[in-house]
Order: sequence, then structure tokens, then C-alpha cells
Amino acid sequence: MRARTALLCSVLDQAVSALTNIAVLVLVARHGEVDTFALFATAYMVFSVLLGGFGAYVGQELVLHRGEPETLRQVCRSAPAFTACASTVLGVLLAGGAATATADAAVYAALGLVLPVTLTQDTLRYCFSVLRKPQYALLTDLLRLVVALPALAVQPNDSSAARTTLVWGLSALPALLLALALLRPHVSGARIDLRRYVVRGHLGRRFLVEFGVGNATSQLAVLALGLFATPLAVGALRGATTLFGPLNVAFNAATGFGPPLLNRHRAPRRAAFLAGTALAAVAAGWAAVLYALPARWGSQLLGDTWESAARVLPATGAQYAAMAFGVCGLLALRVLSPRATLPVQLVFSPVSAGLLLAGYAWTGVAGAAWGLCLGSVLKGAAAWVWAARTPETTEAVSATAATAPGVAS
Repeated sequence: MRARTALLCSVLDQAVSALTNIAVLVLVARHGEVDTFALFATAYMVFSVLLGGFGAYVGQELVLHRGEPETLRQVCRSAPAFTACASTVLGVLLAGGAATATADAAVYAALGLVLPVTLTQDTLRYCFSVLRKPQYALLTDLLRLVVALPALAVQPNDSSAARTTLVWGLSALPALLLALALLRPHVSGARIDLRRYVVRGHLGRRFLVEFGVGNATSQLAVLALGLFATPLAVGALRGATTLFGPLNVAFNAATGFGPPLLNRHRAPRRAAFLAGTALAAVAAGWAAVLYALPARWGSQLLGDTWESAARVLPATGAQYAAMAFGVCGLLALRVLSPRATLPVQLVFSPVSAGLLLAGYAWTGVAGAAWGLCLGSVLKGAAAWVWAARTPETTEAVSATAATAPGVAS
């Protein structure tokens, strides 16, 4: 498959996945009671954290692999096997812990039961990316979409949160079975190596720390803003960020599925620079469209939140343009030197959170938004400076080198 076609399939796959997540929440909110949706949304947030953690620990390490077909077959067979085993253990612990808690915790027991299905299906998407078969990931995610939405739509309005969670999770089973069937011819004969995920030096540990640092700092910053500012400040920032949801799809596609595409280029740094420039231009254009949007149209999108969100759109648009360029800088650095991205995240994620709070203390909500923008500029600049100083010889990740005992972690 040509690189442009593969990129298009990867972006479309991310779009379908994002659409599924949004549609699921909308359906549950519209057809369920308020308490049901609250419990389901809380469980879904737990799932989202686990999904991001497995994506970092298994998926992001997986997409860096290159080399012999036998190596790729082995890692693509081992990754879903490890995810299935680890998610089963987590699911049992979650279900067991929920059984000893209150009746409302039944939703977590249901989540524990469906974790192996949902998380393993997501890992298979990374396998298809490594094997240069992104169209398979797109096909399986389309199947999940067309199964999940009708299954949730026909549920009675008085369905419990636990039942809703079970239906949502089990609706991924057809997509999982299809993905396994599509993967089987490409990994036939390869052995499963689960040990590589638990030995010292596994790159996924570093990516998991990056995920934790990035999410923890952003959540703590928003929490602090909610404590010391007004709810309007948080709502304005959240509302403006929501309008840039389509760009998040592109960012996720670049981070999750960009490395195999860059590995096919002789000049990955140049390819990442061009991709960053294009994404930044798209972000700036989208920001201009939103800024020019009539107030009545904006109110239809965000309701009463539009007025406050519109005030921070210039800063948020500039932030997303900087993020677009920075994400591609981190992507280039991850391909050239996978272990170099962690220091950037460890330093500049807290810096961004600090600038958010400092900006709010200086000029209010607009200052907070410009603080986030400055943080994104600094992180992106650091990533590109480091990438520019790194020799343009990509570090091939092998099934043994990436997990050999004694490798610095």
C-alpha cells in the first residue's frame, strides 16, 4: 500500500474510533436516566485511562518495530496475547473489588468483564499499523461502530449502568473476532513471547510514564484552576478545546500510527517537519473558521458556553497550531531516538501546567489560554531542537534489543 493511502486509512480509522466514542456517550445520555449516564460515564473514564495506558505500554512500543518479517510476526502475535492476559487480570481484580463494594459498583464489575475484549481489539489496530495493513484496522473499527450503536439504541430506557456497560463492551466482540481472523495469516508460525513485556528495559515503560505525566499534570492543572478560579474559566477552556476535536483525531493518528510510515522514508525528520507544517496550517485555518463563526451558530454548538469559549479561541487556535508542530517534533524524535522523548515530557508538561495557572493569575481566562499556548510552543521547540541534534539514523526496535536485561530504562 502506498504511503499516502496508508496515511489516509490511519486517519480515517482514528476518525471512526473517535466517532464511536462520541456516539456511544451521546446515545447513553439521550436514552438513559441521569444517574445511569453518570455511572456509565465514570466507568468509561476509567476505561479511557486504561486504554491510554495499554496504548502507551504496548501500542506505542509496537509501532516502532522494523526489520525482518519474522520479528514483526512475533511482536504482532505477542502484543495482543499480552494485552489479553494483562487485561484479564485487571478485569478480574476490578470485578472482584466491585463485588465487595456498594450496589452502584456493579458497573465496574461489568467493566472488568469486558476489558479483555475492548483492550485487545484496540491493540490489534497497532498490529495492523506495523504490518502496513491500516485498512484492516479501519474495517474492524467500522464493524464495531455499526454493531455498538444499534445495540445501545435498542436498550430499554431504564437499563442499568452495568447492563449498558456490558452491551457496549460485548459489542466489540465481532470486531475483535474479525481482527483476529485478519491477523492470523500474517503471524502464523510465530511464537508468543510474553516475557519481553515484563523485563527491565522495555520501552513501553517509558511511554507509560510519559502518558502518566502528560495526563496527570493536565488534569491537576485543570483541577487547580477549578479550585482557585470560577467554573466559567474551566468551562471556557473545555468548550474551546472541544471545538478542536477533529485535530485531536489527527494528533492521535500521528502519535499512534505515524512511526511505521516515517520508517519507510529515507529522511524521517524532513517528512515529520512537512507533516507538522501541514498540520499547523490546518489548525490555524480551523481556528480562523471558528473565530469567524456567527454567534448564533456557535451557541448551537456549545449553548451558553459559547460566549466565554469564543473569547479564548485565538489563544486556543494558536495553541493547537503549536501542538501540531510539536506533536510531529516528538514523533520525529521518537523514531530517531525513542528514549529521548521522556525527558521532554517530564520537563515541559509541568511547565505547561504552571504557565496555565500563572496566566490565569495574570489576566484571567485569556491568560490561562495563552499560558497553555506558550507551554505548547516551548515543548514543541524543545522536541525539534533535540530532533535536529539527533543523527538521522532511526533506531530499529527488535524483539530482543528493546527488552534485553540491562538496557537502560
